[in-house]
Amino acid sequence: MAVSPQQLLNLAVTAADDKKAMNIVALDLKGISLIADYFVICHGNSDTQVQAIATEIRKQVHEAGGTIKGIEGTDTARWVLMDLGDVIVHIFHRDEREYYNIERLWSDAKVVETV
Repeated sequence: MAVSPQQLLNLAVTAADDKKAMNIVALDLKGISLIADYFVICHGNSDTQVQAIATEIRKQVHEAGGTIKGIEGTDTARWVLMDLGDVIVHIFHRDEREYYNIERLWSDAKVVETV
């Protein structure tokens, strides 16, 4: 059974929250971008926390039967990008999140959830 985009979104947000990710924001990109239906953006305060958030999301997605299409950035843990298909997760180190400010780039998107 396939995992729906909404379920993937909920899994990613819950997993990030479980590892104490900061300022979790979920953006609805439907009708705005062909890349994905949702972006989840959050940050950790250390490289270790960024890695822990990514690991927890991977674990919960796999346990739910979902597929992770790709993961980039785990080697440096400054900006980890996880492609869950219809959901893209951005896990930043605090400094990089402030610098890139991708929420501003996607300001046309509706905020679905903030934690």
